[in-house]
Amino acid sequence: MAGDPVAEKSGFLRMYMSSHPDTLVAYAKWYGKVTEPISSAEMSAIDTKSMTLSCKLKDGKTKEVRVPIDPPMTGYDDVKPRLLEMKALAQEGLGMIKTPQITTFRLPPAALWVPLVIYPILIYFAYAPVNNPALVYLPARFLAKYVGSSVGYWAFWSVNVAHFFEALYTWSLCWKHQSGFFVTTVYVVSTLACGLHIWKDLRKRIQDARIESVMKIE
Repeated sequence: MAGDPVAEKSGFLRMYMSSHPDTLVAYAKWYGKVTEPISSAEMSAIDTKSMTLSCKLKDGKTKEVRVPIDPPMTGYDDVKPRLLEMKALAQEGLGMIKTPQITTFRLPPAALWVPLVIYPILIYFAYAPVNNPALVYLPARFLAKYVGSSVGYWAFWSVNVAHFFEALYTWSLCWKHQSGFFVTTVYVVSTLACGLHIWKDLRKRIQDARIESVMKIE
């Protein structure tokens, strides 16, 4: 694929992965949904969006499998961590390794901007009395005049609704990774307050734990 940074180095990647046949078989079984017994697998192509595997079945037949990479890799530096994470996910799904547990809470510093800065601004524009002539309400009066008095209100509640659904996603991650009642509660409440910073950091912790578990095995 012209211009694709991963496809440009696919020759090296195919050669490298040829020494990891068990990983390719796991990809084919989990992501490619190959149910027939596989004796071996080779990577025939890879780019930022997918890889193609050539699987030799135990009955002698060959099966081509396209494995999507979602979300797409951002560049060549993303290849190793992504393939390791995909390997861990495949092995978890196939019951070869255990799902990593997240039993502690970590607060990313960037998350504090939301409750300490973003939310006060949203509350101000949502509930500021625009009919009050006080100077402190001048920005709210300006917004109401040129955009509408309800914009701040709807922006505030839209963020709350988004945080609610993000908190549900955070809960699902915690449940899957056996975080326990206390840590799960802290993560969910923090997501309600801080939004995407919390679950993105949690996903990063899970990815790091998966890669670490795979590296230990290797």
